[in-house]
This record gives sequence, structure tokens and C-alpha cells, in this order.
Amino acid sequence: MRESGFTIGEEVKIKSSGEAVTIYKCQYVKNMKRYSYIVKEYPNTFFFEEELNRV
Repeated sequence: MRESGFTIGEEVKIKSSGEAVTIYKCQYVKNMKRYSYIVKEYPNTFFFEEELNRV
């Protein structure tokens, strides 16, 4: 398992909209071998690392 690309509390941008959001929670999805992230602004939606950019 590799290390998460973003940390909790880090501000990132959603690639599709360019909106700045804050990482709230991250979780490793074992069967997909990648991390998913929940952001404070959209707590019912998760994003994968490739859908987010550093600010």
C-alpha cells in the first residue's frame, strides 16, 4: 500500500470544476488500490486522487 497523496485539512481543487475544497477524510480502497477522499464542502461525495489537484 502506498502513502496517501493528500492530508486531512489540506486545501485542494476539484479538477472538473476548479473549486477549492478541504480534505475531511481519506480512506484506502484496497480492491481498487487507491485512496478516496471526502471533502468538507461535499460530505456525501467521495473523490479519487486523480480528480483533485493541489492548490
